[in-house]
Amino acid sequence: MSSPDVTGQSTAASDPPKPGEVRLEVVAVPVSDVDRAKAFYESLGWRLDIDIEHGEGVRIVQFTPPGSGCSIAIGMGITQAEPGSFQGSELAVLDIDAAREDLIGRGIEVSDLYHLDGGPVPGPDPDGQSYRTFASFKDPDGNTWQLQEIQERLPGR
Repeated sequence: MSSPDVTGQSTAASDPPKPGEVRLEVVAVPVSDVDRAKAFYESLGWRLDIDIEHGEGVRIVQFTPPGSGCSIAIGMGITQAEPGSFQGSELAVLDIDAAREDLIGRGIEVSDLYHLDGGPVPGPDPDGQSYRTFASFKDPDGNTWQLQEIQERLPGR
């Protein structure tokens, strides 16, 4: 996904954490077939950071979404979680329509837009507010991701 970074600054190559900071660095996403998952995440346009084996039965493949300070790791021997159990992590995008069209253009099946009003409601947020419009997609194992449109950050974010 090539949607612009909402902050205007890329955090992908940020400085090391400062004293007292705790940064989310890598999230393990459980998959059943590493090569199939690798091809899927490459098709999203995410940067391949590493593909290494650490002895017998351990392989780590790491990707970073454009502009993200956090990466994902898929592989063998890195998590006990069941493939497909990773659900609902949010990917912040500036323009959800553009991000959705980009994914569809890459051959990814993406849901229609929805917003939350006591539950999912079809269509974008009627007031166009940040943090309120979503679309979702799944990887080949059924791990789900949600696009979340954020055009203006909440104070302090």
